[in-house]
Amino acid sequence: MRHLVFVPLLLGGAVLVGGCDRNSDAAAARAIQSVNVIDETNLNDIMLTVADPAEAVSYFQRASAEYPDRIDLQRGLGRSLVRAGRPQDAVEVWRKVTAMPGATNDDHVDHADALIRSNQWDRAATVLESIPPTHETFERYRLEAMIADSRKQWDRADSFYETAAGLTTRPAGVLNNWGFSKLTRGDFAGAERLFVQAIRYDANLFTAKNNLVMARGAQRNYQLPMVEMTQVERAQLLHTLALSAIKQGDVQVGRALLQDAVDTHPQHFEVAVRALRALDANVVN
Repeated sequence: MRHLVFVPLLLGGAVLVGGCDRNSDAAAARAIQSVNVIDETNLNDIMLTVADPAEAVSYFQRASAEYPDRIDLQRGLGRSLVRAGRPQDAVEVWRKVTAMPGATNDDHVDHADALIRSNQWDRAATVLESIPPTHETFERYRLEAMIADSRKQWDRADSFYETAAGLTTRPAGVLNNWGFSKLTRGDFAGAERLFVQAIRYDANLFTAKNNLVMARGAQRNYQLPMVEMTQVERAQLLHTLALSAIKQGDVQVGRALLQDAVDTHPQHFEVAVRALRALDANVVN
C-alpha cells in the first residue's frame, strides 16, 4: 500500500516541478522581452543623438520597414533624416507620421520644422496654423518666429522670439536667431544686446560671437567684445571685423585688423592672408 501511495505522490511532484519550470520559462521570456524593449529604447536614443546621422537613417529605415505601424520608429526616421541633412525626405516621413493613429501636436510641429528646412515656408505656416493655440511649446514658437521673420512681420516675430526664449532653459540659439533678425532689419544696437545675451547662456556659441562682431562693426565699433574666446576664435573674429570695416569704407582700419588676425592665428590663416594681399594689391593699383 505504501508503494501505491508513494507513486502518485512522485507523479504529483513531477507535475508540480514541470509546472514551475513552465512558469519560470514564461517569466524569463517576459523579463528578456522587457530588457529588449529597454535596450531598443536606449539604442533609439543613441541613434537620435550621438550616432552618425547616415547610420541612424539606415537603422530607422530597416526598423520602420519591419514594423511599419510603429509610430515611434517613423518619428525616429523623420528626425534622423533631418540630422542627416535630408529635409525633403523627412517631410514625407512626417506627413506619414501625422496621419497615423497616435499622432500628436508635437508631430505636426516636427513636420513644420522639416518643411522650413526644405524651404517650404507657406506649407509650414499652414501646418502650424492647424495646431491648436493651446499647444504652447518652445519649438512651436521658435518656428512661428522664423515664419514671421520670413514675411517681415517684425512685431509678430519679436513676440514669438520672446515667448520662445521664455519657454526654454537653453535660449542661446533662439536669442542668436532673434539677434540676426534685428541685424537684417538694421537694428544693430538691438542685435548686439541679443547676441550678448546668447553668449551668456552659451559661451561656446561661435555663431553668436561672430554675429556680435558684425553688429558692432556695422556701428563702426571695431573693438572686439569682452567675451570668452580661444586664440583661433579671436583671429576669426578679427577677420570678420576687418571685412566689416572695409565694407564701411574704413580701409586702413580693416587692413590693420587683417594683419592682427594673421598674427594672432596659431597656424597659417590663409583666408586672412589672401584678403590682406588683395587689399594691398588694390591699394597699389
